[in-house]
Amino acid sequence: MSRYVAVALLVVAWSVELVAADQNVAIDEYVRSEMEKHHIPGLALLVSQGGQPVRTQGYGMSNVELQVPVKPETLFQSGSVGKQFTATAVMMLVEEGKISLDDSITRFFPGAPAAWKPVKVRQLLSHTAGFTDYPKDFNFRKDYSEDEILRIIERIPLAFPPGTKWSYSNLGYATLGILIHKVTGKFYGDLLQDRIFRPLDMTTTRIISEADIIPNRATGYRLVKGELKNQEWVAPMINTTADGSLYFSILDLAKWDAALYTERLLKRSSLEQMWTVAKLNDRQPNSGHYGFGWFIESKNGHRVIGHGGSWQGFKTHISRYVDDKLTVVVLINQADAEPGPIADHVAEMYLTGKLSNRP
Repeated sequence: MSRYVAVALLVVAWSVELVAADQNVAIDEYVRSEMEKHHIPGLALLVSQGGQPVRTQGYGMSNVELQVPVKPETLFQSGSVGKQFTATAVMMLVEEGKISLDDSITRFFPGAPAAWKPVKVRQLLSHTAGFTDYPKDFNFRKDYSEDEILRIIERIPLAFPPGTKWSYSNLGYATLGILIHKVTGKFYGDLLQDRIFRPLDMTTTRIISEADIIPNRATGYRLVKGELKNQEWVAPMINTTADGSLYFSILDLAKWDAALYTERLLKRSSLEQMWTVAKLNDRQPNSGHYGFGWFIESKNGHRVIGHGGSWQGFKTHISRYVDDKLTVVVLINQADAEPGPIADHVAEMYLTGKLSNRP
């Protein structure tokens, strides 16, 4: 190699490093400005390209009282981002022939009300079953058993005939978790450990437990008249339902993102079905732009599959720009913050090379 070629290669490498450094500085400035603006104590950011993490960064405090900083290892509560894991478990059982997407759920709940007979598994997965959310008088501080939760859900009338509309339903996903238990004989959280988390070496992802000693667990917060307060307490069993009751870190979510580029968990055809807007009975796409455990959207001409989550003083968001092979995850420990716009703006900075903050 000539001296001139060697020098040219060094200049190119140096230029790439400078661009990356400038990008990191711009992202840091943007994230910190959003944290200050929205009173966010702590935030974890993951950026992956082609299944490889290129940015794993913690900002602020995971515990304000003890002044513990957020690290890439810090565990946040998932909120509804956990629904994609529940949906994946269901699709595994579909591939094994233990469940059909067109099964009536009364196959698994023979004592269910007659109104459930037309409800199909696919409709629970896509929020088109007519199921609703937790009723206003639901006592989140009572330690219900799984059977008691099911009986409460069974007593709530369907909001519309199954397959005719879309309406987001946490109770639909809680029902899917109970269905998984009935089909496999395993609590759905144990099935996730056996079939997803351990195989992917997601060593810290698990069901929530406030009793267990869990390293690197963040504290959740909320704003009350502009003042930071600790999260409100809920009963232990309420923190185990399949609508979004997990701890995870950005390091584990990087492994999850990488697996979604492969067929380690599901066949490509199953993944594509999850990432396609589910149709109603009239064959029209549902108004929520929802597949199975994922929202499917177009943002500035880019196809994005993603999901947000909110629970017990935490807000989370994952956006996978699938055609660009870019994933951004934002985890926040403040209930009134909005991680979705932060994830979108960071993605925009990567996709467009825009290194300045928004005006």
